[in-house]
Amino acid sequence: MPRDSLNISTTQQRQIIDITDLVQAKVRAMGVAQGIACISVAHCTCAIYVNENEAGLVADTLRLIIAASRGDWHHDSIDDNAAAHLSATLLGSSVTLPITAGALEFGTWQRLMFVELDGPRSRGLTIQVVADK
Repeated sequence: MPRDSLNISTTQQRQIIDITDLVQAKVRAMGVAQGIACISVAHCTCAIYVNENEAGLVADTLRLIIAASRGDWHHDSIDDNAAAHLSATLLGSSVTLPITAGALEFGTWQRLMFVELDGPRSRGLTIQVVADK
């Protein structure tokens, strides 16, 4: 099964980055015509999702994350980043997408978005592909 990785360096505490083209290039290089790709982050304080990369929606997503993460969290007594952990849990650490004609299949406006919730940091993503025979 083809597998590759990608490193993302963030510059802000909370940040959303469109990683569609980076991941798409990795998938194309694997040479799989048909199948599925699982893209995952192996970190507890970041996430990935599929949606539009429209500036207002990206800003609204960050506002929603910040608003939903306010609270008196028990974990803050350990690392003071409970909000990042909780937001990552709600957003998710992986997405699975179909591969058609050698490329990830997206809807008209869909993009693959990486979310930093406790940065700035360097993060690793894994791209695992299962090919049709």
